[in-house]
Amino acid sequence: MAAVQGAAAFGKAMAVLQAVSDASEPVSVAQIARLTGHPRPTVHRIVAALQAEGMLAERPGGGAFGLGPRLMALAARAWDRFELRLIAAAELARLRDATGETVHLAVRSGPEMIYVDKLESPQAVRMASRIGTRVKLHSSSVGKAWLAALPPDEAAALLPQLELAAMTPQTLTDVAALAAEIERIRGRGYAVDAEENEADIWCYGGAIVGAAIEGAARAIGCISVSIPKYRAAIDDPERYAGPLLACCRRIAALAAEGVR
Repeated sequence: MAAVQGAAAFGKAMAVLQAVSDASEPVSVAQIARLTGHPRPTVHRIVAALQAEGMLAERPGGGAFGLGPRLMALAARAWDRFELRLIAAAELARLRDATGETVHLAVRSGPEMIYVDKLESPQAVRMASRIGTRVKLHSSSVGKAWLAALPPDEAAALLPQLELAAMTPQTLTDVAALAAEIERIRGRGYAVDAEENEADIWCYGGAIVGAAIEGAARAIGCISVSIPKYRAAIDDPERYAGPLLACCRRIAALAAEGVR
C-alpha cells in the first residue's frame, strides 16, 4: 500500500500532542523531544504550528506547554457523543434524585480527572462546577477513587510522580499519607474529599470498574456526589456512598453489555 502523503508529519504532531497530554505537568520543547524521540528542531517546529492552531498553549512564565483551548473545545464537542456519558445518563439522574445533591461523571486525563457530565442538585445552594472542569487525582474524590481502582503496584509507582499541590489546607500533600488513604479507599470501596479540593465542599467518589484487561479490571470512569459542608451528613457516609456505589455497579454492567 502506498504511503499516505503527510502521514509521517501528522504522526509526529500526534506524538507531540500525546506526550503533552500524558505529562503530569506542562513540558518544555526539550522534554517533548526526549519523550517522543524526535529531534529538538523538529519538535520546535511542530510545537509552534500546534500553538498557532490553538492545540497547545504556552503556560505563564514561558518555556512550558500544555493542551490548548481549541483542542479542549473539540473535546467538549466530542463529550456530547461520549459513549460512557450516554450509557450513564439515566443512572446519574437516578443517583442525583436519590441523594438530592450534585452528581459528576469524570474520566482521567493525565494527572487530572475531567468532568464529562454534571447533574445539578435541585437545591438552591450547590457546588459551582461545569462540564470540562479539571480536578487533581490526589485532591478530588473522583481522582482518589480512580487511583484506588488501579492495580496496587501501578498506584504505588504513580503516586510519587504526582505533583501534590495543596488545593486547600486539607489536601493530602505527602505521598505516604496519600498511599495510606488510597488503601483505606480500597477497603471501604469509596473515596471521600473532605474539603481537600474546594473549601466547604464534601464529595464522595466511586469508580466504574470495567472488564478486565490483561488480567486486571480498570476504572473506565468515576462518579462523585458533591455536597455543601453545612448540609453534608458527615457522620452518615452511607447516605451517599450506598447509592453512589450501586450507581457505579449498574453503569459498569451497562457498559459491559455494550461491548458484548
